[in-house]
Amino acid sequence: MSPSQSPTPGLKLLPRVPPSDEQLCRDFLSGEAAAFGELVRRHQELVYRLVRRYAGSADDGRELAQRAFLQAFEAARRTLPRLKKRSDDDVPFRAWLLRIAINIGKNHARDAGRWAWAPVESLDRQPSGHQGATEQLEHAEQQQQTRRAVLRLPKRQREVFALRIDGALSFAEVAAALGISEANAKSHFHYAVKRLRDEVSRDQREDPS
Repeated sequence: MSPSQSPTPGLKLLPRVPPSDEQLCRDFLSGEAAAFGELVRRHQELVYRLVRRYAGSADDGRELAQRAFLQAFEAARRTLPRLKKRSDDDVPFRAWLLRIAINIGKNHARDAGRWAWAPVESLDRQPSGHQGATEQLEHAEQQQQTRRAVLRLPKRQREVFALRIDGALSFAEVAAALGISEANAKSHFHYAVKRLRDEVSRDQREDPS
């Protein structure tokens, strides 16, 4: 058919479906190194958002994200086949990757002697120029109160809260990433939210200014 001719009536070109994580894992294990690069591009924003919770700056967050992918790359050939054998489903790459990212973030926070928990958006962006000075001050104080409250959460609640809020993961994905049951993940999140509300309300009562 020449370029000037129209396609055959009724013939539709289907859009190319991106390969799944599982297919990219199989391709990587078969020797296609570029498949892992695609996995990095697909998940780099999510990994960054998670480790950013543990980092003191955006640069630290990017370094931790790179470290997570490097560790995953180095372990992939020996670990992914074992994950496949333990599961009736496809390779749970995303959950495995997020578990690596969380562990790296926790180790960084422990070594630094701090938990740098703060909303990612507020840390990486400056306040809007349209906000008045009073509004900016009130907003900063609210975030400071929330930050203090998150610091006081038990470790598991912090982890579930980060995956659910920052990562926007389903409870099933949170459970897979942390190696706990879905019901357990829901319970931890419920208690984390309740505790945060109580903590922030108490802080506001104690410091009404």
